[in-house]
Amino acid sequence: MSGWQSTHIDDIAAEQWPYWAPIRHHFGISAFGINAWRGGPGDEVIKPHNESENGHEELYLVLSGHATFTVGGDELDAPAGTCICISDTGAERVAVAQEPDTVVLSIGSKPGAAYEGGWDTGYLES
Repeated sequence: MSGWQSTHIDDIAAEQWPYWAPIRHHFGISAFGINAWRGGPGDEVIKPHNESENGHEELYLVLSGHATFTVGGDELDAPAGTCICISDTGAERVAVAQEPDTVVLSIGSKPGAAYEGGWDTGYLES
């Protein structure tokens, strides 16, 4: 075994949710949460949520396209290349694609604690 894996993001998909690329599960990552979300104009690429229950900080990176994020009531314009780091676990967040082929990468984990797999496992098993 070589100790590494490689794949194109377009080859990672959840059959029942084609807008979701379950990267963590694809690679068997257990140290942090990481996923990608795809959409076109008007699609919620990041569904409304907060992280108060699990305490995760999250980083979002707009890989392609353009999105509008709303975080804790503040609206943020996010063209490709924009990074948004949210340390306030209670802040409600949502992102809506503004262009075709918008892809947003999300990375998260609880500071100072070992990562424990979460919600995404249940989604893949349903």
